Amino acid sequence: MRRPDLADIVDALRDLPVNYDEAQAPPAVTAGWHRDRRVLELGYEAPGEPEPGGLVETAAALVNNYEFSDPSILRAAFRYPGDLVGREMLLEARFLVLRFLLGVRITAEIDEVRSGPNGPERVIGWSYQTLRGHLEQGRLGYELAKQLDTGRVEFRIVAYSRRAPARSPVIALGFLLFGRRTQLRFYRQALARLHRLLQDPPEPPKPGPDGLIRAPSGVEPGRFEAFTLRIAHPGR
Repeated sequence: MRRPDLADIVDALRDLPVNYDEAQAPPAVTAGWHRDRRVLELGYEAPGEPEPGGLVETAAALVNNYEFSDPSILRAAFRYPGDLVGREMLLEARFLVLRFLLGVRITAEIDEVRSGPNGPERVIGWSYQTLRGHLEQGRLGYELAKQLDTGRVEFRIVAYSRRAPARSPVIALGFLLFGRRTQLRFYRQALARLHRLLQDPPEPPKPGPDGLIRAPSGVEPGRFEAFTLRIAHPGR
């Protein structure tokens, strides 16, 4: 057990590849993959494009800063400032006394009008993919969608995932028993937390002396790093 240098680990993520073959993942291949979609109504704006300073813009800032994540399940560290696409994020997954450091990279940004079941929607958001050393393989996206005709605003989590090969049988067994359950709990908590934060949005996070944002807000450097088991160190 040791205190890892998070800044060095975050910087090292840029050298890691995505840990699965996209040609063998959804939508081309669905067998063996979990495919998830969770939706929460956040409220309404006036019909039309998102309003400056309105619900969509406020929610987007919270999503981009990873404020919606339940810190008892998953925390993040990433460089700031920087472009959204290409951002490497170091995730700290937490289960009981265990901590796992997992690397992901934001590889797509969304800002488009789509045809929805209730008419055209403005959809904004982003998605990340898992990197080598992650306990899972897959893509996870966070979307805010506004129905242009009604003004209804939704937050959506859209993902596909499966277990990555684990060299440790103990980790493999633990993930088999608890991984999916924890994943679904993370989805539920993320929806509820974003809804709650919109009632009283926190101040934008500020980078620490090492240039890292630690999310969600209130996660202090010492608390993030302390006693992290580097069993799942990205890249190992």
